[in-house]
Amino acid sequence: MYPAKEHVLKTFHRIIALLPESEKTKPQVLLLAGEVTPYRNDTDREMPFRQESNFYYLSGCTIPGSFILAAYQPGTSLAQTPSIDLFIPKAEQADLMWSVPPPLPEAAFETHDVTHIDHPAALPAAIHTLIKALPGALFHTLPRASPLFPVLQDAYTAAVLAPENADGAVSDNYLLSALHRARLTKDDFEVAAIRHANAISSRAHEVVMRVLGLAVKHSIHKAKGSGDRPHLPGEWLIEKEAEAEAVFVASCRREGAVHQAYLPIVAASTRASTLHYCCNDREFAWGPVHPHDQHNKNAFAHGGPRELNPQVLLIDAGCEWNCYAADITRTMPVGNGGKFTTEARAIYELVLEMQKASFSMLAPELHWDAVQLICHRTLIRGFQRLGIFKSPNSPGSGSWNAEEAILASGISSAFFPHGVGHSLGLDVHDVPSASKPVKNDTITDTVEKMLGHPSFYEYLRLRLPLEAGMVVTVEPGIYFSPHLLAAVRDSKHIDHEVLARYESVGGVRIEDAVLITATGYENLTTVRSDTEWIEAVCSGEA
Repeated sequence: MYPAKEHVLKTFHRIIALLPESEKTKPQVLLLAGEVTPYRNDTDREMPFRQESNFYYLSGCTIPGSFILAAYQPGTSLAQTPSIDLFIPKAEQADLMWSVPPPLPEAAFETHDVTHIDHPAALPAAIHTLIKALPGALFHTLPRASPLFPVLQDAYTAAVLAPENADGAVSDNYLLSALHRARLTKDDFEVAAIRHANAISSRAHEVVMRVLGLAVKHSIHKAKGSGDRPHLPGEWLIEKEAEAEAVFVASCRREGAVHQAYLPIVAASTRASTLHYCCNDREFAWGPVHPHDQHNKNAFAHGGPRELNPQVLLIDAGCEWNCYAADITRTMPVGNGGKFTTEARAIYELVLEMQKASFSMLAPELHWDAVQLICHRTLIRGFQRLGIFKSPNSPGSGSWNAEEAILASGISSAFFPHGVGHSLGLDVHDVPSASKPVKNDTITDTVEKMLGHPSFYEYLRLRLPLEAGMVVTVEPGIYFSPHLLAAVRDSKHIDHEVLARYESVGGVRIEDAVLITATGYENLTTVRSDTEWIEAVCSGEA
């Protein structure tokens, strides 16, 4: 059973830590509305429902239109076991006719870790009861004026603020911060859900690679005598980004994952240089065009033989399991017999080197900024080996091309512009206010001295020391984006002739989700990323 009581208690402890001293001894109450079923604009057609993450964290409830009311009082039994009342909609006749109705309260009580379950009509009376039982209680809500959270009607808070309840108060200043800080570290139940989501998603990534490999070996054929019927899954070829996405999502759905944790990113060729490319609507790059192809009498245009250009296919995708997210990126070769080109392989192995350098550091108390910095150092050293960046030993070069000088210039941000990772949990970019607080006391003078260039950290979503129980992604990448490269076209640190040979690679990212443990980390992502295995699978040799 989902550990709602543990999560509610953890959240109350975080609230108490945030309150001013004068408020810490007061009774505390949480009042939240769950998400409602969304509809398409101006129609009665339902859109996919997904519970609001904070509500789910406190309740484990995925029933639309629900509410939660929880109470805590220092120095009483409620300090060890808060009361948790869950209010779920009553099943109406229309629900029975049109959709799956909500469960009866008695049935829901068997599957939810709460004190009591009733219908929303009973919520006002329950609030009045708490006001009388806990005089002076401070009621906490999510930000009530924000469009980011489900609407909590004023009628539910009006009783708390009524003149006869002079000591009552409602605040939305503390709950969201407390929830984000509580959610930052995961318990065993949460880790198990994230591990399962990553296992399903890992298999889905491998399914895409193996379908590509079967095509290389010409092992996918339309059945003889099939006539004009649609191709069955075993006959599908992947020749478009959308087809790769469809295979990935189908693999997740057949293993019971209802939702993707985010819109899949499926980018072929140079489109892999766009970080959040979610169009997924283009064919792979075909060619090449040979010198005398003008004599082919349009055979290519009319279904004649086609040859895939060597290119990469970057897939950043992960499903949810019980609302907990996976987040995995794999970059694979397409064309060229399922093997990377020389340039693409060099960039892929450098990104893999960046990730391995990151893994080697992971442990509690390590500041995440240090992981970001080691990725930039590794990229610079790799680019100097490849000749993209000049080195002090380059002809006509000098100390101004030393690693430290290039690092200080910030030029590597044009090739690795994003953060190396983020918190992962109920949301793919989890608990933003806790992961990257506005007031960040963890960035001390010592940390500042090792930061490198400010641009390295502009888009970093996690800027904290690691703690045991955190789940984070480790996702270095290298990109040849024409928009980002425009700013460095005149850089004296770059050998522009060498750079030109690599720009057609587009982009490479490798991403795993890891659990920070007491002694290091555990990789929750099971699909392999070593170059030899990737090429063997994508070429149909494994």
